[in-house]
Amino acid sequence: MSWTIFLVSPLVCGLIGWLTNHLAVKMLFRPRKPVRILGFTVQGVFPKRQKALAANLGEMVEAELISHEDITELIRDPSFQKRFHQVGDAYVDKLISERLPAAIPMAAMFLNDQVKGKIRDLISEQLMRFIPKVLDIAAEELEDQLDVGEMVRQKVEEFSIEELEALLESIMKREFRFIEYLGGVLGALIGLLQALYYWYFG
Repeated sequence: MSWTIFLVSPLVCGLIGWLTNHLAVKMLFRPRKPVRILGFTVQGVFPKRQKALAANLGEMVEAELISHEDITELIRDPSFQKRFHQVGDAYVDKLISERLPAAIPMAAMFLNDQVKGKIRDLISEQLMRFIPKVLDIAAEELEDQLDVGEMVRQKVEEFSIEELEALLESIMKREFRFIEYLGGVLGALIGLLQALYYWYFG
């Protein structure tokens, strides 16, 4: 028996294994629309189950990644409120130093550093009282209105088939490529075993 069987058999079986898995990956997305073949309706797995995929993805995001409770907890966090207050202070500084004199040029005559400091302290004190209340109200509204899972579900359901395919391929590109290569490797191993079998028993 010619030694070429040890080259041809793994090569052919590896190619068949790769091609089979390549087609299997492609059939996850295609046909994008239902097609009748020999009395059967054929459609890609993901296009056919887009609504179920959207619902499952929404549940997973809310359960495992981020929920409205996480967002409201962040809003109520003292460090977040401190940063929010710092942003407010910076805006007040800009308002007093730039916008107020530009809007009322006469006011610039009276806005020395001492007056600016008093105005800044007064507004800052009010912000210290006001910001936590506003953020609490915002957190309560988010608890009542925000549904992260539902937002994700609606967004994914609104994707076109092309957009859904691009999204999933960008996320799972390496995994899909691994499946294809694995088919080739397993096919080549099977081909090698076949060659050994025919060489030994043939």
